[in-house]
Amino acid sequence: MNLREHDLIRKVLSLGLPEHDFVIAGSGPLLAHELRWDVGDIDVVARGAAWERAVTLGEPEDAPFGDGVRRVLLFDDRVEILSGWFPDLWTVDELIDGAEVVDGLRFAVLDNVRVWKTLLGRSKDHLDVKLINEYLDAVSH
Repeated sequence: MNLREHDLIRKVLSLGLPEHDFVIAGSGPLLAHELRWDVGDIDVVARGAAWERAVTLGEPEDAPFGDGVRRVLLFDDRVEILSGWFPDLWTVDELIDGAEVVDGLRFAVLDNVRVWKTLLGRSKDHLDVKLINEYLDAVSH
């Protein structure tokens, strides 16, 4: 299946966020690399015009991770737009400007995904870290 045909990616695209002002994080990069297709929600880290657009679409609230990070939940909480992402590790600009572009969309690099999934340490994250490690090992050889 084409990445842009995935239900959650279509939802993100429908928001009209300026493409240079957001990055898809969370498990989204696993979609981009075809490591997982069954993603229950999608996290979008936004700055500037993309964040300004997000706050017109929903009510901002404090995010569960990161001091001062705000979020807007859309589509029955399946799309989460955040003003930051593990701010002790990366700035929003670092995540967006350092993103990998797949099918015209910015995705957080897998090395970063591995870091935050290791920190979160949930059972689904352990599986994702294993998939990332196997993928990165395969492409490096």
